[in-house]
Amino acid sequence: KGTQNLPVFMYLCKDIRIDMEKKPLIGKNLEELRAVAAECGMPPFAAKQMARWLYEKRVTDIDAMTDLSKVARQRLAEAGYEVGREAPLAMARSVDGTAKYLFTGVGGRDVEAVCIPDKERVTICVSSQAGCRMNCSFCMTGKQGFHGSLTPAAILNQVLSVPESADLTNIVFMGMGEPLDNLDAVLRAVEILTAKWGLAWSPKRITVSSIGKIRELRRLLDETKVHVAISIHS
Repeated sequence: KGTQNLPVFMYLCKDIRIDMEKKPLIGKNLEELRAVAAECGMPPFAAKQMARWLYEKRVTDIDAMTDLSKVARQRLAEAGYEVGREAPLAMARSVDGTAKYLFTGVGGRDVEAVCIPDKERVTICVSSQAGCRMNCSFCMTGKQGFHGSLTPAAILNQVLSVPESADLTNIVFMGMGEPLDNLDAVLRAVEILTAKWGLAWSPKRITVSSIGKIRELRRLLDETKVHVAISIHS
């Protein structure tokens, strides 16, 4: 008790380092990247530089962003930022070339993305949630319960980190989860996929599958030009 023990406490703790939770840069739009730039003392135009490295050049490490100064890259790292790319945990390939990839999910449940080759097309089927709340009779994912919604970073990581990434021609939100039950994250992912400063995909190459949550479906149709697929069920 008292202050006499303080020096001993400080000595015992001097080498303890608190690991800051890493914050992914992928999944951020241009406005959010400007906020990151301001936080790290970088000029506003650094946001477009970061976007180009993240989404066009698809780097996996901040140090690869070579038109940012060494000091700027160091400040990003010190603020807890990282690119946020994660390789698949596992992969299984069928005889027809379809490849299933396992990615880190949320709530203790990993998620799957599936790449489907078909002549000149390569479609990736991405997950938007770990498990699902809808519990449709025809769907095995719903039987597994709901474990959580994926962030925009976790959704985009599936697109950016599969080995077929550079060859993808189509994206379908038809993996685990109900996309319209995680609409904000899905909209952010679609924004980055289709923006000129992002991956610059045509929205016509993106399909969102849903059981038909009406209010959210209207918002998706109002705010994007993606295709929609509705699951017909009893």
